[in-house]
Amino acid sequence: MADNGSVEEFLATAVDAVKKAGEIIRQGFYQTKLVEHKGQVDLVTETDKACEDLVFNHIKQHYPSHKFIGEETTAACGTSVLTDEPTWIVDPLDGTTNFVHGFPFVCVSVGLTIGKVPTVGVVYNPIMNELFTGVLGKGAFLNGNPIKVSSQTELVKSLLATEAGTKRDKLTVDVTTNRINSLLFKVRSLRMSGSCALNLCGIACGRLDLFYELGYGGPWDVAAGVLIVKEAGGLVYDPFGKEFDITAPQVAASNPFLKDAFVEALQQTE
Repeated sequence: MADNGSVEEFLATAVDAVKKAGEIIRQGFYQTKLVEHKGQVDLVTETDKACEDLVFNHIKQHYPSHKFIGEETTAACGTSVLTDEPTWIVDPLDGTTNFVHGFPFVCVSVGLTIGKVPTVGVVYNPIMNELFTGVLGKGAFLNGNPIKVSSQTELVKSLLATEAGTKRDKLTVDVTTNRINSLLFKVRSLRMSGSCALNLCGIACGRLDLFYELGYGGPWDVAAGVLIVKEAGGLVYDPFGKEFDITAPQVAASNPFLKDAFVEALQQTE
């Protein structure tokens, strides 16, 4: 197959790859895990590495000239720079801590950027059998059914998702919890699912109204989910009002109605 395939072909290849990786995750989910530490509470397993190899190899068979950025290869080999070339950005197992604990919010996330623009996004949770897909200009889907963001217009009635992150120094923990304390007075309730990609998909399908995360691992956490949110009619932006940058580790997402009030609430926590 030519490297310059159609977006439909890119999507089909990505779906095949995540389904294969999902089988590895599903098998490993119910077995004893061999866990390594990337940091004090940041974990990696054999499954992370096996899934990244599988996804990369599957896509490379179809598109050998494309570029690749993955969480585990980046951890091993250093940062890869995002260029205008078609680039597959992969998180082979988002929610590794959940995976280790048998908590079913885990997924494989595959995003394709062309000219640095997210163009194809696939997020697959093999434990709950949910496949989120999006193609630029063609909408977002959950298991083949169209999805859209919530129509909530009031912060006080909104369900907020965030994450506590993996840093455990006192300053970071205090800043994180103080921000959450402030926001809890302004929203209905808070969720921490343990997966950035699935939080973005939660915004896309209307389960969540608001999401922000600061200090996540890298573009592999958001490359697919950002596109899926936008294609579901949502907005993705910097938590403090600037333009969203896929290479900067901070993101916020919501429906269009809530953005301004959410950014204002986040800015008040600074």
